[in-house]
Amino acid sequence: MTYQSTYENGNGAETAAGERPKEGTAALLSSALEHASALIRGEINLAKAEVSENIDRATGALMGLAVGLVFAIVALNAFSAAFVSWLSAAFAIGPGLSSLIVGVVFGLIALALVMRGRSALKARNLAPTRTTDNVRKDSRTLKEATHVR
Repeated sequence: MTYQSTYENGNGAETAAGERPKEGTAALLSSALEHASALIRGEINLAKAEVSENIDRATGALMGLAVGLVFAIVALNAFSAAFVSWLSAAFAIGPGLSSLIVGVVFGLIALALVMRGRSALKARNLAPTRTTDNVRKDSRTLKEATHVR
């Protein structure tokens, strides 16, 4: 005759010594949902932080763009007068043609600065890329974990 000791698990049921009580499907599902919920909350918090960081960066880019445009206008006024005078004197051309040449040169410089500022504000530069990467990784991990083997 063999004697096997028993103990009571948390649910009031007795199991043989050395055996672990098996969790029910409901408990496993509840645990999985809790973990998934925590994961989603974490990803949402990461997305909020990343979007906030990108908004701060965009604000800085906009401020730099605005200040650059103000300086471009002030510089355009000062340099254009000097450049028109120099072109007229150096090449013996009229002030009208000198003004046109100066306008084209400064226009090209302003265009280059505006295009640079616009490229810094493109949506792909402001998207929450780390969050997107984490969600993809989490999705792959969940698929692998739930894949029936």
